[in-house]
Formats: sequence, structure tokens, C-alpha cells
Amino acid sequence: MKLTLVTLLALAASAPAFAASCEGLASLSLPQAKITSAQVVAAGAFTPPTGRPDPYKTVPEFCRVAATLTPSSDSDIKVEFWLPTAGWNRKLQVVGNGGWAGTISYGALAESLRNGYAAASTDTGHSTPGGSFVAGHPEKLVDFSWRSEHEMTVKAKAVVQAFYGSAASRSYWNGCSTGGRQALKEAQMFPDDFDGIIAGAPGNRTAMAIWIAQAVLKDPASHIPASKYPAIHRAALAACDASDGLKDGLISDPAHCKFDPAVLLCKAGDGDDCLTAAQVEAAKRVYGPGRNPRTGKELFGTLAPGSELGWSVMGGGPEPYGPILDQTRYVVFQDANWDWRKFDFDKDNDRFTRPEYLMMNATDPHLDKFVGHGGKLLIYHGWADQNVSPYGTVQYFQNVREVMGPAKTDQNVRLFMVPGMGHCGGGEGPNTFDKIDPLAHWVEDGKAPDSIIASHSTAGKVDRTRPLCPYPQMAHYKGSGSIDDAANFACKMP
Repeated sequence: MKLTLVTLLALAASAPAFAASCEGLASLSLPQAKITSAQVVAAGAFTPPTGRPDPYKTVPEFCRVAATLTPSSDSDIKVEFWLPTAGWNRKLQVVGNGGWAGTISYGALAESLRNGYAAASTDTGHSTPGGSFVAGHPEKLVDFSWRSEHEMTVKAKAVVQAFYGSAASRSYWNGCSTGGRQALKEAQMFPDDFDGIIAGAPGNRTAMAIWIAQAVLKDPASHIPASKYPAIHRAALAACDASDGLKDGLISDPAHCKFDPAVLLCKAGDGDDCLTAAQVEAAKRVYGPGRNPRTGKELFGTLAPGSELGWSVMGGGPEPYGPILDQTRYVVFQDANWDWRKFDFDKDNDRFTRPEYLMMNATDPHLDKFVGHGGKLLIYHGWADQNVSPYGTVQYFQNVREVMGPAKTDQNVRLFMVPGMGHCGGGEGPNTFDKIDPLAHWVEDGKAPDSIIASHSTAGKVDRTRPLCPYPQMAHYKGSGSIDDAANFACKMP
């Protein structure tokens, strides 16, 4: 929640005397854990192990506690707890990771601290890039999949209690991508860990990256160079932009977009403004969905119209998208030398149902225990996401509605789809918006977010605002005023 100076001063004045000194936390005894350091970091003085210290100049003074958690004989989970020494809002915010993790999320810790929260982050139990750490270490896969997040949360609450002398009044999770998957896993497996959860672009892992790689990288004739992405994007906009009643450079409802890339078929030689016949077929596969080639059964969603400017993530080559390539090699096939070109979508996709794979993904729609104690779940996803299929998130939300019923879902779980936004941010659409404040109001005041205002900036200047609406509602233009002003839009059903 955003804090004004007046609020911070009031909180500081009402804060209880610390129950322990920061340095004293070094001797705190926690089960299956060892605190390795505890020290006060002066305002603006934090320097991350890698990267520039500049982004941390505005971080207030805090107590930095580092620990190693060992819930199994092969666990080596590094965690950090950042505790404001003044102005604590009496809440805990735990932040998620990206990709294969392997690092503490220092930037997210800093943002939490600026807003008055005590904060926690983990490296998920390893420090190597990619997924090779999984080979021969099943316990480390468990740590990455869910155990590190839960163990960190339990220890964070204990450290907060020890330092401040009182428990956090509320606990929140905030994550996107892998952090979004972690968010859903927490709600599903440990429903009492958090009062409110933010799950952005949940990175549940499918074979989408292999599907797209086989479409555009396996045969050189099918490869679509980046120089052609703008032309495909313009054609997609021409087909789908106005479907919501307003031509504004954004596709608000890609799921109902009828775009056929064959309209770009080259008629007089190859060029950046057209696609060869092989490239047309490849583009159709990118839009998908992924299907069993023998039965036609839909296997997973792929990328949506509007995502074209980011296709280099999945189709830039020469290898498939790294996180999923490692996922398939080290988890699905357990073979570091596995060749992605040989993946058979008739037979091999069933390997993704192996227990260790299901353990990682967070697709269980049964959230009754989480919402039973008043838990609130805010999900968001960019329609132009180039890394994780937005269709998968929509499907998960629909599964939750089917299990819990529309009324109960609307009271406790809301999905906000973001037109023109890429993976966790960026893109042509309004893509910057506050998530934690609407969630906190929902949890603490019982006010569900009926819309969230998002902004788009160019060269640091806001040039468009737009309301984000609870799915399946969309932002509709009222008919007058600037289309760049959120005040001139209302959330309505399509």
C-alpha cells in the first residue's frame, strides 16, 4: 500500500519498541534454519551482490537478515528478510521470483520496503543459472517447486515476531511469472500462509516453447525473421483492433480475434512486408493452440494476436526458449542431451503429467480453503505476453469459477487481463499499475477492485491511462473525450 509522509510518521510514532536488536536476531533459533547474518543497513546504503546500487538510493534504513533453510538433507535455501527500522506498516510482503530463480529478488524487496512493509525473498534453493541443478537432486526440485516459498514464509513470520515483538497484522504475496506460479501454489497448498495474493502471469510450464520452436526453428524455410514482426503486428491490429468498438492500437479481446496470417502471403517475391507460404504456416502454429497432430485434441494455449513484436523470445532461435528447454531436458526427459527436434506431440506431451512435473505447476482450481479464511487472490496477465500463454491463465480462472461458482469467485478471486501488455509489464498498452494497494483494500476493507487504473509512458511521461477490468469485463469507451484518459472508459461485459 502506498504510504504518504504523514502516514509514515504516524506509524512510526505508534510503533512498539523493538523486542530485539537487529544484530540480536543472529542468535534467533529457527527449526531447520540458520541465520547467517543480521545487520542494520543505513538509508540508501544497500549495494546488491551484482548490479548497480543506484536503484536502492531511496530505500530507507532497515534490518537485513540472511538465513539458510535446510528442510531436507539436500536443501540449501537462501532467504533474506528486510525489516524497516521505522515506519513499519505492521504487514509482511513476500515477493516472488522469475525464470528458474537462483537469486534473491532484491528489487522487489526494496519496493516493498519503500511502501512500509517487512519483506522476504528466497533464491528457491540454488544459485545456478537455468535448470541444470535439478539433475540428480530431486529434493532441490521440491524446494524450487514449492517448499522454499512456504518455508521462507513461515520463517519470515517468526523473524517479524521476534524483531517487532508482535506478529504482522496481514501477510501478502506479490509475484509475477515464476512468482505468479508460486503465488497460486501457495493459495492451493498452503491456504493459511497469506491473507492476500497477487499472481501475475503465472508461469505454469507447458510444451508451448517446444511447439513454437518446431514451428519456426526446426525447418529454416519456416523461420520468421524479426524484421517481419512489425508487418505481422500491423496486420493483426488491422484485423482485431476495432473489435471492441474503438480503434486505439490495442487488441482488447484477442481470444475472439479472427486473424489469418495468410493475408500476408507474398505475391511478388519475399520481403519484410510479407510471409512465404512456409512462414504463414509457422505463424498459424505460433497462434496455435498446440494440438495433438493425430487426434486434434487441444493440449495448451500459445501466443495471442498482438504479441508479435515479442516473438523473438520464443522464435528468435537457434534454440527454444531457455527456461522451457531446460525444463524439458532436466525434468520431463531427465536427459541433458535430449534433442527438442524429436519431441512428438502425439506421444511425448503425456510426459508432462508425471508427478514431479505436476508438483511444479499450480493448476488446482480448488481454492475453498484459501477463500474460507477470507483470502483474496488478484490475478493479472498481459494479452501480449511473449513468454507465458495468456490463454492458460484465462482457462485457470474459468476452472476456478466452475469449481467455486461465479458468485463466490467474484467475491474472492479476480482476474485482470491487460491489453497490449507483455510479460509482467512493458508493451504498447497501459502496463504500469499498482497491485498491492487494491489487494490490501480488498483484504482489509472488504472492497473488491472493480477496476485498476493503468498507465503507459513514453520517455518517462505518461501518455495514456486506461482502466483494467475484472475479466470477462473490458474497458469500453464512453463515446466522448480523449481515448488516452481512463476517465472516459467504463468496465462492461463484451
